[in-house]
Amino acid sequence: MIDKIIGFIGAGNMGSAMIGGIVHSELVTTSQIIASAHSAATLEKLQSTYSIETTLSNETVAERSDILFLAVKPNKFDEVIPQISSHVKSGCVIVSIAAGKTIAEDSFGKPVKLVRAMPNTPALVGEAMSALCVNQNVTPEELKEVQALFNSFGKSEVISESLMDAVIGVSG
Repeated sequence: MIDKIIGFIGAGNMGSAMIGGIVHSELVTTSQIIASAHSAATLEKLQSTYSIETTLSNETVAERSDILFLAVKPNKFDEVIPQISSHVKSGCVIVSIAAGKTIAEDSFGKPVKLVRAMPNTPALVGEAMSALCVNQNVTPEELKEVQALFNSFGKSEVISESLMDAVIGVSG
């Protein structure tokens, strides 16, 4: 069991698949998951399917999360990160699943704990193979928790960031 609030900004196909795996694994209770999306219809579907808290406010998700998944498309990062950067809790582990976005922390304007991840579409059926790399601020215990979340919808491996572009190429 993980005793943290898990947040998702972005709840499209990949975000929803990840939420589903985490809920079904019972690593956390449904009351420990909060998600935002740009569409009320997406949020209604998530709420009715998984009984999790949903909101249209990315800032609310950032303020409440201990582990925050950025599950938005890479072209939305320039919009989302400035919106949430001052709302991210101290000590929050930020998990990015955006292809092509490095784990540089300068976007947040402060030191943050970042995990760059590349899950793949078999997450939809609990068979993902996800690659993870972390920055120097993530502790071994935090990495273990993040990896457990990824293992709830498949398997994961920790790699160096220099290999991430190759993983993205193979996953695509």
